[in-house]
Amino acid sequence: MSTVSPWLWAGFLACVLAMLALDLSLHRHGRGMRMRDAAIWTAVWITLAFAFAAIIFMRRGSDPALEFTAGYLIEKALSVDNLFVFALIFTLFGVPVAYQHRVLFWGVLGALIMRGAFIAAGAALLTHFEWVMYVFGVFLVFTAFKLATQREAAVHPERNPLIRAARRIMPVAEDYHGEHFFIRRAGRLVATPMFLVLLVVESTDLVFAVDSIPAVFAVTQDPFLVYTSNVFAILGLRSLYFLLAGALDRFYYLKPALAAILGFVGIKMLIAELYKVPIWASLTVIAGLLAIAVIASLVRGRRMGKGGGSHNDVTAAVPVSYEP
Repeated sequence: MSTVSPWLWAGFLACVLAMLALDLSLHRHGRGMRMRDAAIWTAVWITLAFAFAAIIFMRRGSDPALEFTAGYLIEKALSVDNLFVFALIFTLFGVPVAYQHRVLFWGVLGALIMRGAFIAAGAALLTHFEWVMYVFGVFLVFTAFKLATQREAAVHPERNPLIRAARRIMPVAEDYHGEHFFIRRAGRLVATPMFLVLLVVESTDLVFAVDSIPAVFAVTQDPFLVYTSNVFAILGLRSLYFLLAGALDRFYYLKPALAAILGFVGIKMLIAELYKVPIWASLTVIAGLLAIAVIASLVRGRRMGKGGGSHNDVTAAVPVSYEP
């Protein structure tokens, strides 16, 4: 594993915090992100990710740049699949469109911290115990099989241990109170449904991280590249949600593609001692599978028409802001 200068870490984190502050200031008025804004911000985050890959190429060479790109594509594809669950959570809790961006913003901030801890732990394990690589590989192959064979997972907020713990610790208001996560009643702190939604989103991302982080370690064991690829994929999650929420049900072949990608990187881990798959080959396979999934989904969507098929019936009813 390569050593990265603390100044590079500090510079990267400073840029991320600056972008988050800018994003928060631009959407502080409590309204849903408009379709046009979502498209612009999605393009901005994708452009920044590939600009960062170019910087890595110039400073560290082609292999690290390709490793970052492969990790970014894996995380980005998995994050799109995660949007189905976020859409379902917002629908079950009846979160107004105007407040969804705020939940996602703080959810992303928490995810950056949790994933940083996960990646640090994973890197430490791989450094001291080489056999952990095989554990990751087996886990990814199993996850790929489960993803390819299981039906859509249901979301049951009432079973979430964080929700039950929060309800035991403090009272919860019946209705939303604007963007607030907490309010005061008679001098007592009371949680709002917004806080419960945030807890569900954070705990759901924790589950996603268990799948996605080992997948990125399959293409690079450099903690800096693993974390930065995660960060760039996560930072674009909010705008991508508002851009794609109305069309999530048309990604018919995303799950099979993700299952194939996770299976591929899992096998790559398991055979690493026998044959090291070149990073350019890994990137080609990952990008190719995603391209095939998108093209096949578009073709099927055109054949079936706008009313045909649905990845998840609930997502079709998700309210999304399309302000001009």
